[in-house]
Amino acid sequence: MRVLPVGDRALLVEVSSGDAAQALHAELLRRRAEGSLSVGEIVPAARTVLLDGLDDPVSLAERLPAWDIPALPARAGEAIEIAVRYDGPDLADVAALWGVREREVPEIHAAAEFRVAFCGFAPGFGYLTGLPPLYDVPRRATPRTAVPAGSVALAGPYTGVYPRSSPGGWQLIGTTDAVLWDHARVPAALLTPGARVRFVPAERT
Repeated sequence: MRVLPVGDRALLVEVSSGDAAQALHAELLRRRAEGSLSVGEIVPAARTVLLDGLDDPVSLAERLPAWDIPALPARAGEAIEIAVRYDGPDLADVAALWGVREREVPEIHAAAEFRVAFCGFAPGFGYLTGLPPLYDVPRRATPRTAVPAGSVALAGPYTGVYPRSSPGGWQLIGTTDAVLWDHARVPAALLTPGARVRFVPAERT
């Protein structure tokens, strides 16, 4: 763990892996909820957690490396189900990368339970982990100038759903009608860090 000052009231905590970042994020949320940690914002990323709005960042920076961070707890509550049509233009390419038949890609993807590791890129976009490492895939060599909203995509260890049309280089394996970001909803984002997610083939909904 490496703890770096950011301005006068923030710290950036660097850890060794995505799992470690998620575990640290969960522990920070727990301590804030019980009142033993005073912090404004806790923002997880791939291998970092940003803490902003600290009263005494210097003291916390000294104490953090000695904390006992428990393993990532199981998320309580029902998993968010997202209905997917596995009709993406990169389905055949992903099957080739995985060494399976094209029809097996939806089976493998839908069998996994995902967890939102962190959010970013665009409002409502969650980086979901859950597929075994052997299913990591590279980004496309040439990104698309416009990926349609609702596209279900893979890149590296992550699955994501594009909340709006935007450029992107992820491998597109399907589409969904789920609304990822809605200003009228509380919270506006369907996916928040730590949430459990399952993808359900549309014909089974």
